Amino acid sequence: MKTHSRFTAAFKAEVALQAIRGERTISELATKHQLHPKQITQWKRQAIENLAKAFDDKTCDAQVSREAEVTKLHAKIGRLIVERDFLAKPSIAEPGSQENDD
Repeated sequence: MKTHSRFTAAFKAEVALQAIRGERTISELATKHQLHPKQITQWKRQAIENLAKAFDDKTCDAQVSREAEVTKLHAKIGRLIVERDFLAKPSIAEPGSQENDD
């Protein structure tokens, strides 16, 4: 059995789906994929718990909201860069260049 391996989401989903289908036992899947049976059980439970989110319209609304926020932040970053560049330019009258006649 592997220890501390990182698996892709696609691999986890495939193994969880095989476990949900029940065509093979958890032990058979664990042997086939060289995983611990508890890991497969955990992925199966997570898949079942998150299944409803696939059909939830609020998830889609949240994604649109995040995209709008990112667009707004990019625009703000652009304005700040322009302001920074403008303020970084030396002014026409450099400080200390004025003579004091007193």
